[in-house]
Amino acid sequence: MKIKVSLTWAAVLLGAAALQAQNAQPWVIGPFSRPATGNPVVTPQPESKFTDPILKAPVQWEALHTFNPAAIVRHGKVYVLYRAEDNSGTMQIGMHTSRLGLAESSDGIHFKRLGEPVFYPDNDDQKAREWPGGVEDPRIVESEGGTYVLTYTQWNRTTYSVGIATSSDLMHWTKHGPAFLAAAGGRYANLMYKSAGIVTRLDKNHLVAAKINGMYWMYWGEGSIRLATSADLIHWNPVEDMQRAPVELLKPRPEHFDSTFPETGPPPVLTSAGIVMIYNGKNAASGGDPALGPGAYAAGEALFNARNPALLEGQTAGPVLKPELPYEKTGQYAAGTTFAEGLVYFHKKWFLYYGCADSLVAVATAPGK
Repeated sequence: MKIKVSLTWAAVLLGAAALQAQNAQPWVIGPFSRPATGNPVVTPQPESKFTDPILKAPVQWEALHTFNPAAIVRHGKVYVLYRAEDNSGTMQIGMHTSRLGLAESSDGIHFKRLGEPVFYPDNDDQKAREWPGGVEDPRIVESEGGTYVLTYTQWNRTTYSVGIATSSDLMHWTKHGPAFLAAAGGRYANLMYKSAGIVTRLDKNHLVAAKINGMYWMYWGEGSIRLATSADLIHWNPVEDMQRAPVELLKPRPEHFDSTFPETGPPPVLTSAGIVMIYNGKNAASGGDPALGPGAYAAGEALFNARNPALLEGQTAGPVLKPELPYEKTGQYAAGTTFAEGLVYFHKKWFLYYGCADSLVAVATAPGK
């Protein structure tokens, strides 16, 4: 058994070296490597029960899958908000109810978690948007004033949108509804959109939401990655082109890991080189990256101008993190994913939290600058 483990990690290290060589750019966050022990960091717990406020009955809220995490540093610890699926509905992706659990760690790898979710569909003014599909795929940032701002997918099994919520303690949340509900006089009220990361910056080794040209900025979308601005982190306006359509900044690239489409990853980081975005790419069934399986998701990086967040200045040719381990290569999503959603700077290192095949949560780390 020890020999098999050693060979597995040798292969992973060789793969990481190949990715590093392929994507050697001075602005890239990384190279990322998986810790020798501890992964996956969050797994399903069928014994966890929660009395659902809509059903008014106990449910096994994290029985099937725990994946696609957000992450933040608070009071010297890493906190992860992870998507948890119960065992209701039919056995296919998106047909269970999702809620968000909370886990904390002193080292970024070994987590203690709460027995009940902290964010979920409720009998509130967002119920019609969130029930029965749930709340999915969070990203989180901290405002300069210390408020936590959550972007997440509202899914009612018919339509979806990016919802905004805020909290002072990660436990109690105020829902504000869809990010674009009032934008452009209501033209985006019925838009189906997901995956939104608000730009951050390092402030004394701590990531906070960044203002550029007096505004907050958010990259969003799958299929192509777009841009939005806000004055308050709650109400957002898509940046439009001359045809009054949302600008498209990243698009699919044939023969690359993002050949089907790119999708926004964790909150991007404003650095001295520009805005560094870690994003997820879906490989095409044909004409994609031959080193990845058809439909597999891997993470790459892009660089945008620090003063003009719509200006793309660089992009990695290949992924910086891709499915390599068995639980990354198959699971609920059979094609495999390393789907990045949470990024923190902690103990002078970067910690990247990602979903594994829509089933588990894992972490990879990179040295700080």
